Amino acid sequence: MKLKHYLDTQDLTSQEILNLLDLIRVLKDADKARCLPPLLEGASLGMVFEEPSTRTRVSFEVAMTKLGGHALYLKPGEIHLGERESLADTARVLSRMCDILMARTLKHETMLELAKYATVPVLNGLTDYNHPTQVLCDVFTMQEFMPAGKHFSDLNVTFVGDATNVLSSLMHICTQLGMHFTHAAPKAYQPPKRWIEIAEENCKNSGGTLEITEDVGKAVSRADFIYTDLWWWVGQEDEIPDRRKAFMPKYQITTDLLKKAPSHVKLMHCLPASRNVEATDDALDSNYSIIFDQAENRLHTQKALLVAFLYPLLKKNGPEEKKVWKDKIHTMLQKF
Repeated sequence: MKLKHYLDTQDLTSQEILNLLDLIRVLKDADKARCLPPLLEGASLGMVFEEPSTRTRVSFEVAMTKLGGHALYLKPGEIHLGERESLADTARVLSRMCDILMARTLKHETMLELAKYATVPVLNGLTDYNHPTQVLCDVFTMQEFMPAGKHFSDLNVTFVGDATNVLSSLMHICTQLGMHFTHAAPKAYQPPKRWIEIAEENCKNSGGTLEITEDVGKAVSRADFIYTDLWWWVGQEDEIPDRRKAFMPKYQITTDLLKKAPSHVKLMHCLPASRNVEATDDALDSNYSIIFDQAENRLHTQKALLVAFLYPLLKKNGPEEKKVWKDKIHTMLQKF
């Protein structure tokens, strides 16, 4: 298998995404049955973090452990990431010691630079531009909770809130799979032209649709899934007063807003949530909410990504070849 990275949902065809969703399902079921095979036995995952994360770190580390491998948490101050050593050299060194890398970087350019020089697969755990591992989990969760008889091409997904890195990836993967995607936000917080152009091109190929609107009531009126996220991110702290004013209360997810959607609607949030800001406690803890199912599925999604991108690259040795090396090492140890 040729070396491949997962930096963007657009790196995959729609069929490859569907194949990954099938793999997530099988691995999740095997895990629940406590029959998950150690497919990555002896392999190591290097996890590079420029900022902390609960779900991304725990899901990747536990996934690698369950698959028989080992994960290393590498945070700023513990490795040279563009400081005292070039990104290129860091990528080359980590590639010699780890079998696969996952990175969570503040700038997308950092992710691209790591992948450019890495000689092992690189998985994008989040950048300022996108969050492809999250949204693969999201569409798997939608698949689990979609109304009976519906397919992806029947789904209406409405994202309410700021044009975040999650929004960019979600609108792209949903339109890749032929869904009907709506983003409801104040004009100043709607996605840039280049994000829209990618989604529109996806729609031409998949039959999906894209709508950007300020009318949140209309946007949720036909939604199968309503998704929200934080209203500000790292580096936007000085904008908080203006952002609160722009979004509150019109774009806050409340149970009253959810009641304007079809009765089967499900509420999603990638977490962490600013409770009673982008969504109220009543909404997040309601029967509409599937946010913790969504969070759990990060684990199963990471298992699938690790297996899909690493397992085909690993050398598979049978018991006879392993015995040859065991005997050779045992013979050497007799000299000590």
